[in-house]
Amino acid sequence: MTERACPVAASAPILPGMANSCADGEDTFFRYLTWSEEDESWQMVCTDAGHCDVAPGVVYPPNIDAHPTPFKTVAVGRTLNEYHIVYITRGRGIFETEGKIYEVTPGSALLLFPGIPHRYKPDFDTGWSEYWVGFRGPYPDSLSRAGFLSPANPFHMPGFGNAILSQYQEILELVRCQEPLYQLRGTTLILGIVAEILACGRKSAQPTQAEELVARAKLLMEERIDDDINLIGIAEGVGVSPSHLSEIFKSYTSMTPHQYFISIKIARAKELLGRGLSVKEVSARIGISDEYYFSRLFKKKTGLSPSRWESRARE
Repeated sequence: MTERACPVAASAPILPGMANSCADGEDTFFRYLTWSEEDESWQMVCTDAGHCDVAPGVVYPPNIDAHPTPFKTVAVGRTLNEYHIVYITRGRGIFETEGKIYEVTPGSALLLFPGIPHRYKPDFDTGWSEYWVGFRGPYPDSLSRAGFLSPANPFHMPGFGNAILSQYQEILELVRCQEPLYQLRGTTLILGIVAEILACGRKSAQPTQAEELVARAKLLMEERIDDDINLIGIAEGVGVSPSHLSEIFKSYTSMTPHQYFISIKIARAKELLGRGLSVKEVSARIGISDEYYFSRLFKKKTGLSPSRWESRARE
């Protein structure tokens, strides 16, 4: 990562982990961070972040004395009180948690959870290149409760060709400079990493041709937006059963075909109302014969009645 001069806020002292050397002069960077009450009100803070390219034949972790005590035992076992995401871009190694051992290869992402013992290290003969970021707060706790961050699924293979590496690099630049509100910007990027990992996992879990099937179904719905909702007809149009279409569509989009059809009808209704069409005309144009049902549905989805939406569009 390219060095550049940065103003460092006096209120955010630099803790252990400036630019050091992992081995043989190779660059590394890490910092353990502080945060304010204002940062905490964001419901999530970044606790630390770093990158290290561990050369073959180097005892892991290098620069051990630059890390706080809980972080020094990563190779033999430790328990943290925060979340971490570790992304491996080169080399091989192992990751062990909850009694399971995973083989780590380039493109692996390791999710570490508060209170759960774990250990990881590169193979001595290969080393590896790692990026990591730590975080804590009520918001990641809520993501964990909802299953987005699950201790039951701590190992992921997002691979490359995604935004994960660039987001790590942006985080490192933010913590290097520590300009105003860097914590808020950094945690937003962390959520981006989480989303990329989950999205890559969701896509890789799809059966063959799922993307094409969903795209064709969406196109048919767009073409038939002025018709009644007929999912049997949509399924027949793409050559599958309604149940198979629903299963694939929801797995791929997190929405049922019915929910998606409703959402594009409402989007079309917003456009027509903005052009001055009456509620009755709009309802008919999007294939809903009962304008009163349409009005209730529109308000449920948008929070506004069609007439109120129309008046706001005019304003």
